[in-house]
Formats: sequence, structure tokens, C-alpha cells
Amino acid sequence: MTKPTCVPKKSWLILALTAAVGLSACKILPTPSAQGGDSANSSAFNPDRMVAEIWTPKVIPYLQQKAGPFAEVHALAKSDPAAAGAKYGNPKKQANSPWTFAVRVEGKIVAANTQSRAATIDVDVDGDGKADARVQIGPAMRGTALRDSLDFVQFNDFTNQIDFAQFGKAFNAYADKTVLSKLSRDGLEGRTAKVLGAYTIESGQELPLVTPAEAEIGPKP
Repeated sequence: MTKPTCVPKKSWLILALTAAVGLSACKILPTPSAQGGDSANSSAFNPDRMVAEIWTPKVIPYLQQKAGPFAEVHALAKSDPAAAGAKYGNPKKQANSPWTFAVRVEGKIVAANTQSRAATIDVDVDGDGKADARVQIGPAMRGTALRDSLDFVQFNDFTNQIDFAQFGKAFNAYADKTVLSKLSRDGLEGRTAKVLGAYTIESGQELPLVTPAEAEIGPKP
């Protein structure tokens, strides 16, 4: 009968110490995905940040240079949209997209809807007592007129339609955050309004719907 071979206790102790030394010499390294996490997040698509970065140096100067008085722009837009687009719009727009015009609206507020989140003011620009333009004052705003009025913003610069749409909405959000949320909502009728913005002519509109990039409301009369 074969006798079992026994390892002396001293040998077991030596083996244990050797293993411990080996483990202490090891380093635990992060996985490649963990190392790249922060970099990936920092380069992720962020439309709000993109709009904030171009608003003051590019968006406002462009609109100030391109915009015309509302009455002049709208008259030309109705009679010759292409001519109005060449002068006040974005000639680099997609061929199947409607014209969007940069415009200045100045006049008296003849009606105001501030009960809705999609608040608006109706402005008379020619002094006849009738509204000529409807200006969105937020916080909820329709459309992407501000984005679409800029000739340095093109659909092909974006990965897909979703990113392009989110970028358009970010303009409205930034305008509301920095300008429109600070406007008075009380006793607006009879006060003056001064707006720099953009609008798109759409079929079935009661009034042209202007999205502001800058807006001021005068004191109560």
C-alpha cells in the first residue's frame, strides 16, 4: 500500500508567502472603455452648448445685418418670395424648404396671450390699430425659424435629422432663457415692442409668426 506524501508545514508557509508577494506586485488597470468614458462624454452632441457658443459672436450679428423692417420684408415676401429670400433669407437653404426671413418688428402691442405656455403678442407695425405680426414670447415656441434663417447652419453638417431638429429647438430654448423669460407679462396691450428675429411664411397662418432672438417691451403708456 502506497503511503500518502506529506508536504512539511514549512513548505506550505513558503508557498503562501511567495503567492502573497506575487499578488502585491500586480496592478489593477482600468478597462479601455472606462478610460475613454470622460472623453466620449465631452465630445457628445450637445445642441444647447453649441447654440450658446455661437449666439453672441455669430447669430446676433448675422441677424442684425440681415434683417429688414417687417412691413418691407413681408410685402416683398408675398410678392416675390425668392427675391425676399435672397435679400433677407438664407439662400443656402434646402431646395424643398420654405423661405425663412430675418426681420425687425417694431410697433404697438394690440393683443397678448400670456395664459398659454406658448405665449404671444400681436404687434401693429403701421399704426392702423390692426395686428401685422405675432411674436412668440415663450417659454414654449413653435418652429425652427432662428436656425433656418442662418446661412452658416446647414443640414449636411449634422449626423442625422434628429440632431438637426434638436439643434433647431436649442435656439428657441436659448432665446427663452436669455431674453424672453425676462420680459414682463403684465398689461402688455398698448405698450411698444421691439424685436429682432425670424419667421417663415406658412400656408393657413392667421399672422406671420416671429421667433425673437432679441426683444424689448416698452413701459406702460
